[in-house]
Amino acid sequence: MSISKLNSRTTALFLLVLLIHYAAPNPDLRPLLLLKSAADPDNVVLTSWNASTDPCTASWLGVTCLRSRVSLLILENLRLRGSLPRSLSSLTQLRVLSLKQNGFSGQIPDLSNLTTLKLLFLSHNRFSGPFPSPLTSLPGLYRLDLSYNNFSGSIPASVNGLTRLLTLRLDGNGFSGSLPGLVILNLHDFNVSGNRLTGRIPDALSAYQPSSFSNNRALCGPPLEKCASPKTTVSSSPTGMPAEIKTGDTQRGKFGSLAIIGIIIGDVLVLGLVSMLLYCYFWRNCANELDTSPSGKSSERINYLSSPYRYPNPNPANERGRIVFFEGARRFELEDLLRASAEMLGKGGLGTAYKAVLDDGNVVAVKRLKDLVATGKKEFEQQMEVLGKLKHPNLVELKAYYFAKDEKLLVYDYMPKGNLFWLLHGNRGPGRRPVDWATRLKMAAGAARGLAFIHSTCKSLRLVHGNVKSTNILIDSDGNARVSDTGLAALSGHPKATGYRPSEASDGRKLTQKCDVYAFGVLLLELLTGKCPAMVESGGSPGVSDLPRWVQSVVREEWTAEVFDLELMRYKDIEEEMVGLLQIGLACAQASPEHRPKMGFVVKMIDELRRGTAEDSQVVSHEVLASE
Repeated sequence: MSISKLNSRTTALFLLVLLIHYAAPNPDLRPLLLLKSAADPDNVVLTSWNASTDPCTASWLGVTCLRSRVSLLILENLRLRGSLPRSLSSLTQLRVLSLKQNGFSGQIPDLSNLTTLKLLFLSHNRFSGPFPSPLTSLPGLYRLDLSYNNFSGSIPASVNGLTRLLTLRLDGNGFSGSLPGLVILNLHDFNVSGNRLTGRIPDALSAYQPSSFSNNRALCGPPLEKCASPKTTVSSSPTGMPAEIKTGDTQRGKFGSLAIIGIIIGDVLVLGLVSMLLYCYFWRNCANELDTSPSGKSSERINYLSSPYRYPNPNPANERGRIVFFEGARRFELEDLLRASAEMLGKGGLGTAYKAVLDDGNVVAVKRLKDLVATGKKEFEQQMEVLGKLKHPNLVELKAYYFAKDEKLLVYDYMPKGNLFWLLHGNRGPGRRPVDWATRLKMAAGAARGLAFIHSTCKSLRLVHGNVKSTNILIDSDGNARVSDTGLAALSGHPKATGYRPSEASDGRKLTQKCDVYAFGVLLLELLTGKCPAMVESGGSPGVSDLPRWVQSVVREEWTAEVFDLELMRYKDIEEEMVGLLQIGLACAQASPEHRPKMGFVVKMIDELRRGTAEDSQVVSHEVLASE
């Protein structure tokens, strides 16, 4: 056989294999058609489900595909009926299944093969039988809603295996027995009302609202009414006393009660005497200390700010400085600040922040700087003059400063709603109010505007923030993001390295605006993932040491949605906006400084997202990268 004939046969065989491969029907076609025959036998609703078409290339109602496999199946309020076929478990790439508000009945088939399933909504149908236990073998499940069906039996303790669960809705069924001790840490939306449950509510569930447990037969305990104390039943003797208790026992019981009361009274008296002696001792020492205060007056409040000034050094070289106010700031004397009651807000790499309430009711935030580089008074004042002129709705404005040899204080407006770090990571668990998508996008836009203003002001100086992170994004009374600690990194050299710092800043080189852009990119990824950089100074929930690298690896190897915060899974129609913001965050956090966009372009991209035009934001993103 000639070589040419061999090559022609090989080519034909290869083409035949390709033809067979591409002619093979989609593996999800048959399971979907079996579902149609069971739920819509008259072909009234699912008319677009045609056996001669591919569910991933044709427009099948309620079907969305990813990589030529069905990933979302959403058939809500379509008057579908019948029982679910077992073949549904063949949709092995399914991530979202929602069949709520239909007329499905019977038991739920074994869906344990759907290992990628994230959201399962089967509410408002007529499903029956026991709790579908195979579902507890799906550890990736975020939402499980079986409410308003006809399920019965007990709720199994194996539900605790769903460790990533955010929603568990079992209300409006016929479940009976006691509640298992659920220990799902991320569970936010929980409801078992309208069942036949009995017994005490486990302590781990007591933080949920009473409405989560209402309309049950005999549930008790927090947050519902207190459970009645169990009554002890004993057999009676002919004299009317319990047969097991004798007269001597009752006398010992009375004596024991009197002895216990006497011991308690004695302990209270001794404790009161000791407390009085301690009070007198510390009051005398405190009075002596207050008498030596610089003002010569007694203060009724513990003051964290005035301690350096209680014993002033008589050396004229170390005499006190004065508070320097910027234009438009409300003025007060140093003594007013020293007398103010102070509450520590937090410690960071640049110093400690306090909330100070002055005698006239004015509230300010005061930052005591520490570990500054060798900075003379003139250099310090020049830096403050520059920072004091920065005025923008998304910046925390510097109102005044104080300089002395051993003390440097900065005075700012007080931001009453804390910072972005605690908004995202604080109070995780039952009772937490999740941060919605609109708020996160608003925080991102506000922080971007503030940072862009810093970069665009005084272009000759090329101002740098130097320490962008979620603890430095404060929230004012109107819920707007305000960038704080602007320019302070220059006074302290390089602050402690955090997960927001790019590689080029870790070797001691001068911080640049591109470093700020990188840190802002990490901040955006923090908003999207709910994870904090593990080295963030304020501590908190576990995070990732290199958040951009982790996000890139997940996006590269898995479905992009895996990176998003679980709390965002409850919101609909935001996927494009989240992906758009993810692209912006990754563009900002590029390893190469030259590939990072300028903050002005970042503001434009985020504004485009907020207008709901994800397509335009992608165009702007390409323009930014091209212009850079």
